[in-house]
Amino acid sequence: MSSTMLCAPARTRFLPSFALTTPQPLFRRLNSLVLRRNYQTPIKMSAQHQIVEHVVLFKVKPDVDSSKVAAMLSGLNGLTSLDLTVHLSAGQLLRSRSSSLTFTHMLHSRYRSKEDLREYAAHPEHVRVVTENIKPIIDDIMAVDWISNDASVSPKPGSAMRVSFLKLKENLGENEKARVLEVIGGIKDQFQSIEQLSLGENFSHDRAKGYTIASIAVLPGAADLEALDSNAELVKSQKEKVRDSIESVLVVDYVIPPPQVANL
Repeated sequence: MSSTMLCAPARTRFLPSFALTTPQPLFRRLNSLVLRRNYQTPIKMSAQHQIVEHVVLFKVKPDVDSSKVAAMLSGLNGLTSLDLTVHLSAGQLLRSRSSSLTFTHMLHSRYRSKEDLREYAAHPEHVRVVTENIKPIIDDIMAVDWISNDASVSPKPGSAMRVSFLKLKENLGENEKARVLEVIGGIKDQFQSIEQLSLGENFSHDRAKGYTIASIAVLPGAADLEALDSNAELVKSQKEKVRDSIESVLVVDYVIPPPQVANL
């Protein structure tokens, strides 16, 4: 595996991602679901008001010294200094909800374009962090990238994220795929606590372990994740609409650490 590409291009209970191949009528319907509320830092958008999402999941070896884990997170969070990123956060997962794949830490970052993401991957400082701080201490890694139309501002520290990856069944038609995206996008209407819902189709396949649809639901805090879980019947009813199209789901919960913690 190339070290330059380790951290960049590549719900089980699921909640909320956005398909590059989504038909235009569905594209417009999903855009109508966009909700913009209570965010901290506006970021510059492209002419199409899209942003590139990049999520990397890490499984740290169980016997690794805590100082090395801290160095990894410090190095990753230090990449916020790169002009290429419009948002970046790395930290320990609150929980992993998958029985087949288990991860311990997550990086979430945003870019104005695919080209910026490629430049980030090749940047010497990124390569150094990957080589010195990440590769020596991890057992597994997974990365997914997609284009979102509901990521116009950076979520503030303390915000909670439910990150979901869907592996669709083989030979699924475009109509079925569009239906999955439509159902995921409609979840925001069912849960008013979701401040931002980013969804899309993965465009980096090498390190995605076969998962093709991704989503991030951003909520005010960790307590709001528990509130989602208390509505299990509503979540189940949404899942039933597309159960026949999905092979497996991976879900992780994450809380954005405050800057003073992230940069230790």
